[in-house]
Amino acid sequence: MIDLVETTSSWRRLSPRMLVIHPFQEVVRAAPALLGLLVAGTSSGGQGQWWSIGGVGLMVVLGMLRWFTTTYRITPEHVQVRRGLLTRKVVTVPRDRVRTVDVTSHVLHRVLGLARVEVGTGTSERRREGRLKLDALSAAEAARLRVELLHRSPAATSTSSAASAASAASAAEISVTPPAGSTPAAETELARMRPEWVRFGPFTMSGLVTVGVVAGFVSRLVSEGNVDLGRVGPVQETLRWFRAMSLPLEITTVVLVLVVFVSVASTLGYVLAFGNFRLTRHPEGTLHVTRGLLTTRATTIEERRLRGVEVTEPLLLRAVRGARLSAVTTGLRAAQGAQRGGSLLLPPAPRAAAVSVARLVLPRVADAPSDSSASGASPVTVGLTAHGPAALRRRFTRAYGVHALVLATLLALWWWAGLPSWTWLTAAALLPLTALLAADRYRSLGHALTSGYLVTRWGSFSRRRVALECDGVIGWNVERSFFQRRAGLVTLTATTAAGKQGYQVRDVDLAEALRLAAAGTQGLLDPFLVEEQHVSPVG
Repeated sequence: MIDLVETTSSWRRLSPRMLVIHPFQEVVRAAPALLGLLVAGTSSGGQGQWWSIGGVGLMVVLGMLRWFTTTYRITPEHVQVRRGLLTRKVVTVPRDRVRTVDVTSHVLHRVLGLARVEVGTGTSERRREGRLKLDALSAAEAARLRVELLHRSPAATSTSSAASAASAASAAEISVTPPAGSTPAAETELARMRPEWVRFGPFTMSGLVTVGVVAGFVSRLVSEGNVDLGRVGPVQETLRWFRAMSLPLEITTVVLVLVVFVSVASTLGYVLAFGNFRLTRHPEGTLHVTRGLLTTRATTIEERRLRGVEVTEPLLLRAVRGARLSAVTTGLRAAQGAQRGGSLLLPPAPRAAAVSVARLVLPRVADAPSDSSASGASPVTVGLTAHGPAALRRRFTRAYGVHALVLATLLALWWWAGLPSWTWLTAAALLPLTALLAADRYRSLGHALTSGYLVTRWGSFSRRRVALECDGVIGWNVERSFFQRRAGLVTLTATTAAGKQGYQVRDVDLAEALRLAAAGTQGLLDPFLVEEQHVSPVG
């Protein structure tokens, strides 16, 4: 039993073991510049080596200063972090605004038994300066802090009022451990990483990021060290062998090497990012996600802030019947790619597994508005309403319009600027692929209203299906471009405070859009619809 008044009134320091981590991180961050100074010093007679040693010493001192200048405390109303040496800065977040607590442990953190804690709020995800970051705490303290901030008893929640804060703090015992003699309720496991899911790693294409990072690091290292790669023996031999090939063989070789490298890097990144993945439901109303093989990350999502789910199927992943699942919730960064995003609920996995987990996560809504033939159908599996021939024509018109513009530009450059003829011939040969793309984009369109959820689907290169709880919709936007007006179509956007703050039903009839908005939020559009009836002309 921990009395909140006694333990949180004073400022706390980070773990002293961070004095090992921060100097190391600063040296690694400045490694290219330090190596450049070392190489330059060697070539100039050794004078620059002292500058390099001095730079390392400065990085170590800066890293150690963080421990002496960073403190934090938790009161019944606020979480505060104080940092800075010359300029003191205090970041304060109300406890009732805490949406998530991310606990991350890199390799060095795990060796020393430490973890980095990030406290996120609804606004801090968009304004990064508002986030509270504690690097680093002991692993036990980080886990305790997560429970203390998110798994609060009702008595703790009632202390948000300033007038009753003192009396509530003294009368209620706010604990982060169960009382003596009680048995803590067990978490319910919803999903766990399976070894066969690794086959989806190459199709995430996350290895492209690795290619960019490696290329950037090598480029900076070469630039700082003033190294001429053309004079390196192995590089010279590779270039000589490569230049002896014909142009088609050169292109094929580059593509094959890139595909192999990206596939291997993507698979390795998948294993490192999602190894030991586990999704559980806590009895106090939270979803807990843990993942990572070398660097571990733990994210907690409050179910009362969950507004829906998003099933994402990128083109390559969809080709092998894979998908990933994300939460549409307030206060969390929307999923960005396969490896990132605090809202991720399931990594790239079989689509059937993503659908199954989504059904477990979404709460069922009884007696809610529904246009599905099967009453109470799951928002994840319900059949979607197609968007009609006008939307189909618009997909083909836009696809062929862009393709025709590109083809005309290439023809003009070939005629007047001497561009090789294979460029426009290749563009002309890709016309069937344009038709397939347009047809696939149309097949992806669809919407439904079932069990109190608005379901919308769109996209081809990255097909997305979102089930958004109607109670989480705070407004509707109806947009019509010039070409949409001519086709009799609109784009309906459901505005929400969760996820990406807006989800669209694209290229739908105006009457259908108004029906969805009126049925999704009962009574919201009634004044506007009545006014429209009054001003309608009488024959």
